[in-house]
Formats: sequence, structure tokens, C-alpha cells
Amino acid sequence: MAYNNNVMFIRYNLLAEMVRMWKENSLEENIDRMLINRYPRKRNPKGRCCIYKERGVMKYKTMAMLGFNMDDEHDELDRLSSYVRRMMEREMPDDKRGILNVMDEACSSCVKINYEITDLCRGCVARPCYTNCPKDAISYDRDGKAHIDHEKCISCGKCQQVCPYHAIVYMPVPCEEACPVKAISKDEYGVEHIDPEKCIYCGKCLNACPFGAIFDQCTVFDVLKRIKEGKKVVAMVAPSVLAQFGKPIEQVFGALKEIGFHDVIEVAYGAEETTRRESAEFKEKMEEGAPFMTTSCCPAYVNLARKHIPDLMKYVSTTASPMVYTAEYARKKHPDAINVFISPCASKKAECREHDSVDFVWTFREVDAVIDGMGIDIDNCQPFTPDESAGKDAHGFAKTGGVFTAVKNILGGEEIEGVVIADLNKKNIGVLRAYAKTGKCPGKMVEVMSCPGGCITGPCSCSDSNEAARRFEAEMKKK
Repeated sequence: MAYNNNVMFIRYNLLAEMVRMWKENSLEENIDRMLINRYPRKRNPKGRCCIYKERGVMKYKTMAMLGFNMDDEHDELDRLSSYVRRMMEREMPDDKRGILNVMDEACSSCVKINYEITDLCRGCVARPCYTNCPKDAISYDRDGKAHIDHEKCISCGKCQQVCPYHAIVYMPVPCEEACPVKAISKDEYGVEHIDPEKCIYCGKCLNACPFGAIFDQCTVFDVLKRIKEGKKVVAMVAPSVLAQFGKPIEQVFGALKEIGFHDVIEVAYGAEETTRRESAEFKEKMEEGAPFMTTSCCPAYVNLARKHIPDLMKYVSTTASPMVYTAEYARKKHPDAINVFISPCASKKAECREHDSVDFVWTFREVDAVIDGMGIDIDNCQPFTPDESAGKDAHGFAKTGGVFTAVKNILGGEEIEGVVIADLNKKNIGVLRAYAKTGKCPGKMVEVMSCPGGCITGPCSCSDSNEAARRFEAEMKKK
């Protein structure tokens, strides 16, 4: 779920500044000085030890904006301008890299051990924390207060469980706690790493990390480069755009045209094809005696089933997502064009790699930064209305319950029982495991979305959940 914090503001401002330099044809020339300008020698940084640490972290954030990660650094003396040249020379970003990556330089301040003894410790005679510690990691000072030796502690939590005063606190690692599938863990140096075999690309860690150490792969400049080269580039915009930007949708599409997109196609157009096919598949499966069927338009959920609940896959719809059908249509409409899907989530960047019809994915946050960096005033943009149209139900895909409602309406069956699971947290994943194991479900159709309110609250959205819901409902009333 998206929310605002200083990490997001820093990331937004950095990308906007880089786009500004790109527009002025000075990115390669000025990018090395950008770090010094942002963190001059006399500045006293907030949060980190010194300006040199800040510059080091900013260097890797800038590399991430150019589509690189720390594994691409072969020599620490390489200037950022060299990465700009590499970006200009490459055909495509390396698709063998993970969609989500941890920047080692920034991942350095979280706790290494999850348990700590507070001043609430009374130094009791029973000493259950001491007697139950399997590693003899607890000792006592002269006042009888307990202390944990973090060199010995293994974070098993037994001391916290037995303390009669609740004096021992659990300190979570935010990204580990946010990850619903335990795909994030520390290495021997205390740096977090994301296991691509486990990661479902839900993006929860992106907003959870308080130090901005986790990045999704960015292809902003790969697309801008192609636009500058005069190539035809098409924007395919997810229905959740209705909850973004706070401007009339025709003005937002006009801003995309100002960026240089040749055409703008609403992905709600593809959602109608998803609805038709998923309705037919649901009807067929029910006639064959299947106990239930789940939706398939959320790639984070599909990855969850593939990687962690394989027994659930036989219940997952084989219908493709609206992005796929829109991209196939865009290929026919503009055979020589480059397709860019504009999305509220990181998982679409993973889904993009599975389909040749989608070339790049931008997030709404990235679009917002590009609009700012290019100095585009959405209010003064020439309104643009796509040639394609889609009904209200297709736009409703963006919000929790929208997919089920669309299928139900096309089948015309009030008696269809549905289950809506919004938010792939540990509890809901447990529910899905139970469905897969028992083959039983309280409904015939199960809609699953990774984010609490559906796509409108995706981790790469521009609006927080309450604002997004309000904006979306206001726009849907116009449909």
C-alpha cells in the first residue's frame, strides 16, 4: 500500500531533477556534480553520519534511476556520467536481474538482533529470561538488571515469552516484517537480500524500508531515450489512474501526450476482454464440477500460487490480465510502436517479462516525477480522449471487488457466490493455503488482490489509500 514519507519525497525529487537535466540535454554533463550540489561539504546531514555517506547512498539511488543496481558497478571510481553513457548505449535493461533489489550502501541501520531489554526490567530473582536462553546470551549488571549479548543472541524470542514484566521488546526489521512470504533475510554482513525464488513482487517492502534501500527496476530513461529518438511509443494506462493525480483524466492523458507518447490507450479496454474470457472460463469450470475458481489479473497473487501454493494453481483462472489484452490490441493498432504499461505496482514489471507485447512498465510515481521534471502543467495540457472506450465495470477492476462484480454482471447471475481477498498478508495467505489443501471454499469465485483496496492502493501509487478511494469513487460516478 502506498503512503507518503520522506524516502518517497527524496526519490521523487531525485528522479524529477534527473528528468529536468535530460530535457535540457545536460544529464551526462551535470549528473556527477548533482551529488555535490545536493550534499555540499558544509551541510550537516540528517540521518546519516556524514555527507560522504549521503553522497555514496545517493550515487546508488541515481544508478537505480538509470536502470542499474550495485551488481552493475565494476569499479567504485566509475562516475555517474559513465552510467548515463551505458544507459544510452544499451538496447534493453538486463532482464536477468531482480525486479526488486536492495541497495547495500543504504541498508545499514536496521537492528541486527530483534530483541532488547528495556528499563522495565526489575532484576527479579526468578530470572526466567536467563534460565531459558539457549545460548547463554543474558547476563546481569550490579543492579540486577538483565542485558543481552548480541554477539550470542539468535533472536529466538524465548526471553520475551517468559519475562513476567514484559520488559523485553521485539524490534522488527521493517522489510522482513512487511514481506508476506519471507523472501527477505540478512546475509552474514547484516545486509538484507531478496530471494527471487520466493519473491512475489508485491512491493510491500518498497514502502516498508525506512532508509529507502529497496528499489524496483526503473526504465524511465530507456523510454525517454526512444521518444527522443523519434520512435513511436504508446502509453497503456491502468484503470487505477482514476485514483491518481487529482486532475480530470483527459488532462492526465494530455500530459502523457506532452511527455511524447504517440498514443494513449486505457487498459480498461483490455479489462473488457478479460471479463469476457474469465466469465466463459468460470462457467465452463463450474459445469465441469470445479469447487471454485480464483481470478488471475493480479500478478503478485499468481506468483504467490506458483512459488508458494502450487496446489492452488489448478484453481487459478488461465485468463490473461487486462494489460496483456491491451498490449496485444496496441500491437495491432501500432505494429511498429513500443508499448509502455503505466501501473500502480511493481509486480507488473515482472509480468512484463513474460509477454513480448509489453516492452516497458512505468509506475504512477515515475510518471508523476517525469511530469514534474519536464515542467508539464497538467491543468494547461490539451485534453486527450483515447479512441477506445470501456464500460464502468471494466474501470472497476481497479478496486477491490471490481473483477468479481464484472464477471457476475456479464453472467447475469445474482446467485453467484463470491469471496474477495484484498491484501496478501500472512493471514490471507493462510486462508488461500487452506482452500488449496481442502479444495473447499465458501464461494464459487475468489477475487484476490495483493493490495488492501485493490490496485488503487498499489505500492507505487501517488495517493494514499483514503485519498485514492475518494478520487476513484468520484471518477466512477462520471462513468
